[in-house]
Amino acid sequence: MTLLKNYYTLGKSGLRVSRLALGTMTFGSEWGWGAEKDSAKKLFDYYVEEGGNFLDTADLYTNGTSEQWLGEFIKERSLRDKVVVASKFSYNGDPGNPNAGGNGRKNIIRAVEASLKRLGTDYIDLYFLHTWDTMTRSEEVMRTLDDLVKAGKIRHVGLSDVPAWYASRAQTLAEWRGYEPVATLQLEYSLVERNIEHEYTDLGQQLDMGIMVWSPLASGLLSGKYKPSEEKVEGEGRLQALAGSGNAAFDKFTEKNWKIVSVLEEVAKELNQPMASVAINWVANQPSVSSVILGATKMQQLEENMKALTFEIPEAHMQKLNEVSDPTLIFPYTFFEPGMQAMLTGGAAVGEKPESYHKEKYIDAQPAGVE
Repeated sequence: MTLLKNYYTLGKSGLRVSRLALGTMTFGSEWGWGAEKDSAKKLFDYYVEEGGNFLDTADLYTNGTSEQWLGEFIKERSLRDKVVVASKFSYNGDPGNPNAGGNGRKNIIRAVEASLKRLGTDYIDLYFLHTWDTMTRSEEVMRTLDDLVKAGKIRHVGLSDVPAWYASRAQTLAEWRGYEPVATLQLEYSLVERNIEHEYTDLGQQLDMGIMVWSPLASGLLSGKYKPSEEKVEGEGRLQALAGSGNAAFDKFTEKNWKIVSVLEEVAKELNQPMASVAINWVANQPSVSSVILGATKMQQLEENMKALTFEIPEAHMQKLNEVSDPTLIFPYTFFEPGMQAMLTGGAAVGEKPESYHKEKYIDAQPAGVE
């Protein structure tokens, strides 16, 4: 029996994907870490043989090697119609050319053509805006992506690392103008990075966008490599290689995060599971999460990560993890807590309607003349 046998749809789309996706940013060693081609092929083979169908890449991952190898691996096994390929645009790979990056129409069309060529395919299943460029209007982005859907070059649309207001406006525009809607948001989420809970979780539920999680192990901090009780750090990973790079995603060595790692280690030992598996299980079972991206350079890492959904974390252990990792509330979210909300109702108990309220009610009416 395969490890991945359940599939979720992304938002309200009809695209069915594995709850665990294979991230291929590790395919290639151009960035000073990653997997060589033979190792990457073994990771790919293991993932698809265990039921995985969701493959995540981007145009500039390992300077294009990721897309190229992924396309080759898919072709070798004749899997194009069986797998869901996600890729991204935004980042500039041509220094000095301002239109070879960003989210404008010119770059989106340039980028998708280049990705299609590297992947060796006629279409991309899910195409992401990789990062908000702080300037291009959502109208231009959504119209361009819709044009690419109509042209058959992409099938579905996603947004990654954008402000919540931007995603909300983009989805509203799509609904209003009949563009292809945003199927999913790709965001960082883990026990040490829970800030999306302030807005994005509700945003996804209200506007029908699933959440696809990147960095569930906090760039390796929660992988089991770092164990406070044993005072040891094994190997060289991204956190070491990219230390001091200025990328906040790799700035994980904080006092609070070490407390989280300590509790995670404790829970993992009590459940007799690897720390990485527990961390991935926690994030995969959070509200609005459709799929979680796994990144690995070694087979042992992927094997452990792929088993993350084969067990349940008991409520008491979930509570421990939730409490130690609880994100600090900031303005204006402090106003939405129960204490402040009670001031709006004069202290009267006003709760959510029961789940049964939202279910459709049917009248068992009989035709006239029938008793």
